[in-house]
Amino acid sequence: MKITFGRATLWILFLLAWPSSLLAQQGTADRNVILRRDPSTSSPILEHLAKGVRVTLVDASPDSGFYHVKTEDDQIGWVFAKYIIVSPPPINPVPPENPVTPPPTTPGACDPNLWKHVYHSSRLIVRQQCIEVTGTIVDATANEQVKRPDGVRHEADGDTHGWLRVDPEFQNLLNAGNMSDEDGNLVFEIVCRFPVKQKDAQAACQGYTDNVQLPKVGSRVRIVGSYVQDTFHAKWNEIHPVTSITVIQ
Repeated sequence: MKITFGRATLWILFLLAWPSSLLAQQGTADRNVILRRDPSTSSPILEHLAKGVRVTLVDASPDSGFYHVKTEDDQIGWVFAKYIIVSPPPINPVPPENPVTPPPTTPGACDPNLWKHVYHSSRLIVRQQCIEVTGTIVDATANEQVKRPDGVRHEADGDTHGWLRVDPEFQNLLNAGNMSDEDGNLVFEIVCRFPVKQKDAQAACQGYTDNVQLPKVGSRVRIVGSYVQDTFHAKWNEIHPVTSITVIQ
């Protein structure tokens, strides 16, 4: 396993922390509320939040009567807006002087600029900012109604949903969600790979062209990218965004 850290990594970590810790509005539940996966009363329940709990608004504008929020334990979901008392917006902080400009991406390093094109990045918990993982690409559409020749699901937000059968030394990267919902595979997402069908995801891919090579199913590869946990769905772990995929066998 190779993990790449440096000044660019520290800067992107600051950028990722900036919205929630400094700019995002806070809210307080004025009664017991339900945190749901999607903005709908029929959506699965993620957590029951007690009266007085504080949340961070991912988006200050309600959607279908729900606020998109993050809890203090990093759960991302939706709650009834009418039950949240929103605090006044914070005063914009002064950005640090002489911010570090990320250097050009080098082979084997992650490209921090890709985070600008990640749809709803706030739903992802970053476990390792940059990691190299080896394994074999398997067909993530084998059990789907729509099977794809490239072996990846074409998500509405334009990303791939691919599967990597990791080598034995990387088994610790898998969690219960990977085992139950992803057939024991590590998910990898190449951002903005396909036409974006989801309207609210179009801005993230605007003006960006993906250049990541996607090898055929059965290839043994090295994937470089950020190792994260998706707080939606079954909360599986994934490489998202992917910086590069290299065939090694």
